[in-house]
Amino acid sequence: MERTAVTVEAVREVGRDTVALELKTPEAFDALPGQFVLVRATPDGADEEVARHYTLSSPDVEDTFEITVAVDPDGDLTPWLAARQPGDEIDVEGPFGEITYHRDRDVVAVAGGPGVGPAVGIGEAARDAGYEVAIVYQDDEPAHEDRLEALAADGADLTIVDDGDDEALAAAVGEHVDDGQLYAFGFKDFVFAVRDAIEEAGGDPDEALIENFG
Repeated sequence: MERTAVTVEAVREVGRDTVALELKTPEAFDALPGQFVLVRATPDGADEEVARHYTLSSPDVEDTFEITVAVDPDGDLTPWLAARQPGDEIDVEGPFGEITYHRDRDVVAVAGGPGVGPAVGIGEAARDAGYEVAIVYQDDEPAHEDRLEALAADGADLTIVDDGDDEALAAAVGEHVDDGQLYAFGFKDFVFAVRDAIEEAGGDPDEALIENFG
């Protein structure tokens, strides 16, 4: 989909300095969990347009789709996104990315920080399709706690480890390394730690679907 103005349906706080934007799905927009979109905007007072990528955090895009935004108060785009109201429009392109989930197998979703968005979306899609789910999430202040709790109540195996505790992260990844298609979402140091944990547990990190946020 080329650049298209989409309507904001809702903005929800889902954690400390974290919001989820629910956006009206435009015609011809067909995305799978794991893919991402490009958001373009010229925030108030900005001298030029800003563009950022956000991975989908909804399990589908049937009527609406969701992106999860970690808000940096000094950021050039995220405070503007967090201030949107229902009925506002933002410009979106996509979807992009080859990391996808087709509702066809058990999954292990490993998330660091804002990576919880796509991890939750994939987990919900898998449970909806009747597959097993394990989520390993590293963060001192978890976001999307309501959805994580709902997944756990529905039978998903949920492990939350403290930020910086790579030993606990490695143990949790090792416990689930053979339990399904492994996905990992997060910043560079996190996903490198996940790759190391997969290898240490006897798995093949090249078979994991990993999105490095940079």
